[in-house]
Amino acid sequence: MLKKVYLAAALASAMGWAAAADITVSAAASLTNAFKELSQAYEGAHPGDKVLLNFAASDALVAQIAKGAPVDVFASADQDAMDKAEQQQLLAAGSRKNFVSNALVLIVPGASALPVKSLADLRLPAVAKITMGNPAGVPVGRYAKQALEKAGLWAAVEPKLIYGASVRQSLDYVARGEVDAGFVYATDALLMKDRVKVALPVPADKPVLYPIAAVRTAPNAAGAGKFLAFAQGPAGQAILAKYGFGRP
Repeated sequence: MLKKVYLAAALASAMGWAAAADITVSAAASLTNAFKELSQAYEGAHPGDKVLLNFAASDALVAQIAKGAPVDVFASADQDAMDKAEQQQLLAAGSRKNFVSNALVLIVPGASALPVKSLADLRLPAVAKITMGNPAGVPVGRYAKQALEKAGLWAAVEPKLIYGASVRQSLDYVARGEVDAGFVYATDALLMKDRVKVALPVPADKPVLYPIAAVRTAPNAAGAGKFLAFAQGPAGQAILAKYGFGRP
């Protein structure tokens, strides 16, 4: 009888350990602050679950997943990075959804007196250094390059560019006054409104939509599904809206 009691206790303990599952979420750098709060809210709504967050430029995250990183959920800042993941068959079928929107803006340091009123003003000699993410691997850089090309300004602006490894690095360059202007998302500018100011909104060639999906090889597929539902549900969307993200 005593053995049965011990066995039942051991099974209960094992089941409790299995329920306390980690959910690994790899997300675009621009989602950092919002996802930290969203994950805390998720854990509050799902006792026993733990969300592990990994932030970087979207293309870098795709590369990590392709190399076998144990990721359950991937959230990208643009469609191109998510397309790359899909083309490599890294996503769980049918799980990809657009879950928030954003906007591209041009910012300058808070104390700047430069007369930047339009993209054309980036050609001014006084605007010597401009930062944006590298278009080869950072979504915000792709959006910015497309906008500059559409305005016929890419050739004039490219020699002035200092690339950031992520949108947050470009934001830091502007906030520290190391560059004269930079392309970031509206949500990033909002986070440092005491150190940077928006010079102008930048019309993107295509909508800035963020997709999210479960990873096909997710170690915790059930947890991935629950996190996706939370991020797209009323509670998750309210938190994302608090950080300036719009609905898709």
